[in-house]
Amino acid sequence: MRAITVILALSALTICKAVTPKLHFAWKEVDYKWDSPEQRETAISAKLFIPANNLPVGVGRWNNKMFITVPRWRYGVASSLNYIDLDGPVDQPLKPYPSLKDNLVPDTATALPSNSSIISVFRVFIDPCDRLWVMDTGKSGIFGPSNQIVGPSLVIFDLKTDELLHRYFFKKSDTKENSFFGNVVVDVDKNTCDNAFAYVADLGRYAVVVYSLKQDDSWRVEHHYFHLDPFGGSFNISGLEFQWSDGVLGLALSEPRENGYRTMFFHALCSTKEFSVSTEVLRNYRQFDRFEVFKKFKLLGDRGLNTQSTSSFYDESKHVLFYTQIARDGLGCWNSQKPYTPENNPLLFSDPELFEFPVDLKLDEEHTMWFLTDRLPRFFYTSLDPNVVNFRLFSINTTEAIEGTTCQ
Repeated sequence: MRAITVILALSALTICKAVTPKLHFAWKEVDYKWDSPEQRETAISAKLFIPANNLPVGVGRWNNKMFITVPRWRYGVASSLNYIDLDGPVDQPLKPYPSLKDNLVPDTATALPSNSSIISVFRVFIDPCDRLWVMDTGKSGIFGPSNQIVGPSLVIFDLKTDELLHRYFFKKSDTKENSFFGNVVVDVDKNTCDNAFAYVADLGRYAVVVYSLKQDDSWRVEHHYFHLDPFGGSFNISGLEFQWSDGVLGLALSEPRENGYRTMFFHALCSTKEFSVSTEVLRNYRQFDRFEVFKKFKLLGDRGLNTQSTSSFYDESKHVLFYTQIARDGLGCWNSQKPYTPENNPLLFSDPELFEFPVDLKLDEEHTMWFLTDRLPRFFYTSLDPNVVNFRLFSINTTEAIEGTTCQ
């Protein structure tokens, strides 16, 4: 605990920018809030919990809850959907949501234990109607043993009651072999909560699945711009050289335009280019001529060398798109009222130790940007050192973040 406190005190000294993110939480290893110490020991003995295989990758804030996801990329993840208390200790254990029972599913399971059970979650989205949207891949293990326990599904919880509202399983036509659903964003107005559309990125097979809550139906949207850039798949992070082939992952929604539809900004993880499309196209994709609809997707521009990004989020009040900079150990931004050029995509702050791999970011209603960093490449290709801090959660006010930059 003392070591983490020292990190909190010194964090501002290790970053060059005058206004720096605030470090709220830091963990060496992930642990959970168990019903008893005996339950934890039993889970370890049964290999339901292998601490070294738990890696946080997604965040989302609602009131005093900060949701943190831990996907079952390896066996031994005790709980994939969790939260912490914002006023809690800096290295507090994760609290399973909606319960430990709903998350503690054996990796070798062959069916969903209950409709509220959670298998493996990468990203979540909290909408203005106080609902938590969860993209559950239904799969345990992508490294080593793999088990598709149940098909991919969207799970929706009422955050005021913590009750399951709805679970929608993707249709066979929504998925392809090697589909991997990572990110989800939700297009909805707080005055028309029933008319919500979720957009889900298939980074494994280069598509976006659209789900209509009112219709309780979904459809697959495909386009060349969802694919990886062949020149953007090589990485060198913290001395580790590797190649990925991930397609579309970063999704962000603008404010409603004059016609009532939003612009969706998107990019592949293995790319330095940003694209956009109107949500009118996504919502009505099945009604468009396939040749005509292709032209409705737009290339905005290129951020520049080594600017691959895992996550992005749009601040409607400032017309600014924020995004992670995984190869530059920090965060960047772009003001949507300016041309999309490298000069208009500044690096806001960077630190190779604290921000080794910024994996996800979200904005809350107070215009505070929260972002999670981990050591994902080390987790994939080597191993994490349990004696050092591996996961951190920061925040920064968006006004302060862009002050003095081209994003202002």
